Amino acid sequence: MPVRLSRKIFTLAFLIGLIAATLSQAQESLLLAPGDLVHIAVFDVPEMEQHVRITDDGAIHLALIGQVAVIGMTPSNAARKVADLLTAGSFIQHAQVSILVEQYASAAISVSGQVEHPGSYPVTTPRNIMDVLSMAGGLTPIADIHLTLKRRGDFGETLYVAIPNNADAALTNSVMVYPGDLVIVPKAGLVYVLGDAARPGGYVMNDDAHLTVLQAVALAGGTTKTAAEGRVCLVRQSISGPQEIQLHLKEMERGTQADLLLKAEDVIYIPYSTAKNIMLGASAILSSAGGAAIYAAH
Repeated sequence: MPVRLSRKIFTLAFLIGLIAATLSQAQESLLLAPGDLVHIAVFDVPEMEQHVRITDDGAIHLALIGQVAVIGMTPSNAARKVADLLTAGSFIQHAQVSILVEQYASAAISVSGQVEHPGSYPVTTPRNIMDVLSMAGGLTPIADIHLTLKRRGDFGETLYVAIPNNADAALTNSVMVYPGDLVIVPKAGLVYVLGDAARPGGYVMNDDAHLTVLQAVALAGGTTKTAAEGRVCLVRQSISGPQEIQLHLKEMERGTQADLLLKAEDVIYIPYSTAKNIMLGASAILSSAGGAAIYAAH
């Protein structure tokens, strides 16, 4: 192959790699880690092309400039560092360098928390976060939609990702998960509606934790005909112990009493109006919440 044609092919390959690296950097800030295999190319200098693995010390060994520490850097920042060293050492004037990760040291993504099948999933390329959740069997009914994404390595950043309730928006979620990353799905907040409700139990606070007393009672199917709506009690944990707040559902419905915003682990107790039933104390109400059925609020 003629030298001029070979040079053109290399230049084209370099430009493609540089564009790919720029687009990747625009979307993510993945940090280099020990064990990664990287492809290094210097524009218009094909003899400087190298495929090297990052050492346990977080460095790469390059021709002309020797050891270069790149641990905790993005590929584009590492490329800029190598270019500066080549220029500063008068090896290449105005060096333009491209660094791409060819192989990740860790070939698995870990998913923990409220997914159907927590564990480690082998991957070879970055995956959309919705694909990762699908690999883990999807979210459980009591999963929070606010996830934590920990980038791989000791120097990795932590991202907080909200999964939209809208299915179309969720499918187009562009957050990428890389080999070695950890996805943590926490448990959503729960509120309880106990006593004389149509469907007593615990209810997941899915809508960004904005749930009121009347909304929670509605999720529980409302009260029955035998409920004492004027003696409803809200039990809330505080530093000093359980706190009781007396509620009147009818007045809330009429707007003469404020419809309170609930907090996670709040318990609404609706007493029975029949004389044979005794009003429970706060401690007994909290204890009964532990055995309640859990329902996902949609």
